[in-house]
Amino acid sequence: MNLTFLKTKSDLDNWRKQSKNQPIHFVPTMGCLHQGHKALIKAAKFSSREQKTARVLVSIFVNPFQFAKGEDFSAYPRNLEQDYKTAINAGASAIWAPEFETLFPKGKENYFTIKAPSSLKKCLCGAHRKNHFDGVATIVLRLLNFVRPKQLYLGEKDWQQLVILRQLVKELGLQVEVRSIPTVRDQDGLAFSSRNKYLTTEERAKALTLPKLLLQESIQFQSNKEINLKKLFSTLEKNDLNVEYLETVDYKSLTPVNYYKTKFCLLAAAVHCGKTRLIDHIFLMNRKPIVAIDGPAGAGKSTVTKAFAKKMGLIYLDTGAMYRAVTWFIQKENINPDNEKELEKALKNLNIDIHLADSGIQHVIVNGKEISNEIRHPKVTATVSKIASKAVVREKLTAQQKFIGLKGGIVAEGRDIGTTVFPDAELKVFLTASSGERARRRANDLINQGFSVPNLQELENEIQERDKIDSTREIAPLVQAEDAKELVTDGMAIDQVIETLIRIFREEIPEEVWPSNEL
Repeated sequence: MNLTFLKTKSDLDNWRKQSKNQPIHFVPTMGCLHQGHKALIKAAKFSSREQKTARVLVSIFVNPFQFAKGEDFSAYPRNLEQDYKTAINAGASAIWAPEFETLFPKGKENYFTIKAPSSLKKCLCGAHRKNHFDGVATIVLRLLNFVRPKQLYLGEKDWQQLVILRQLVKELGLQVEVRSIPTVRDQDGLAFSSRNKYLTTEERAKALTLPKLLLQESIQFQSNKEINLKKLFSTLEKNDLNVEYLETVDYKSLTPVNYYKTKFCLLAAAVHCGKTRLIDHIFLMNRKPIVAIDGPAGAGKSTVTKAFAKKMGLIYLDTGAMYRAVTWFIQKENINPDNEKELEKALKNLNIDIHLADSGIQHVIVNGKEISNEIRHPKVTATVSKIASKAVVREKLTAQQKFIGLKGGIVAEGRDIGTTVFPDAELKVFLTASSGERARRRANDLINQGFSVPNLQELENEIQERDKIDSTREIAPLVQAEDAKELVTDGMAIDQVIETLIRIFREEIPEEVWPSNEL
């Protein structure tokens, strides 16, 4: 296979024209390609849905704007011939290696430059490399404007850079999807970096202290054991690693945090080993991530959440089915839901088991009896909001749901997941649709289940009334959590909703924490 080599803007434009309707996946680099770059190229090439049509463009441009005075711009390793071979072996379609004049034909002073937000660069590398991320943002934006890719692939090794570039894309409304891959490490554990070439054999042995200690601290954190940053700092220094910074920060805002007061943060370090500057990090997390999906009845939460959970390898928890199961049980046993003592007594003898089969079919079992179909009966639907508003019911089921979520690794859906059950979920989504859209979906569900179907206006009225009950109840009302992302699904096919959920998930949860099944 021949790899197209592009030099000028005209070369790039002609290549883009040849691509026709094929999506372009873009991997920007500064050259000296290594295994980390190869992983990016392979991810861009073999991403699901488009692997047969996507064309992967790798750019090579040593950005002078991200090097401070006295840094290694002139000495930065360059080997275009070797990069060509590496890129073709990894599956790239073309390499674009523009000269400075290609990007700035009238000189830099005649073009806009970007200033990265101070809040995102006041710590970690940004605090020690003045204007570094301004230079990164300026060049990446310039490259994106030339290439106009559908997807942009970046490594999580440069986490601060990834956060800043994601913010750039979001704030400027650029029509490109940012995707990331986990830090790629050599067999000895050292994160791949072009600067590793500077290390002598002796220095590399010392450099390995950094990833080993970070991993140890992560294991300590997972076991709820105290970690000691002062001791970690001292150990690094004793191994001839001059520490530039060693910090714990919020992994999204990059603001400093006390690691002992959070469930999820980033422990990052920069050290100098001889003349070589190395960066590394690890995520501190004492449980697996939780995704909370709230929304009104009939918004399609169950359908998309089940599929989303399967794609992401998460355990699916349908809390709505749990409340439906309680409602079915109360109706079957002729229990007066307004009699709190009778209700509390009945719930003590209630055992609910919900699990999702490999086939995707959900099984709801109450006291050994499967009632998966029964809980969808209109009689249950008409009463479930009232039952769910009972304090004793919510107390029992909320406690059970919290217990299920202790270890994380779940996606839970319902009406108060993000506000009451899992207020500390790493991702909260409020999935909704108009009452008219939900009425149409409800009618289709009833037809598919063999139930009689009221007229659409009657269904819409019922949905609006249920929304009112759910949102005004005294205990755990249906409200959108302040930090939840709203997703309105009107006019969206199921696959589109699922893809959007995956994209939102990837914006919040690093691949290093929860690897994707798709790449």
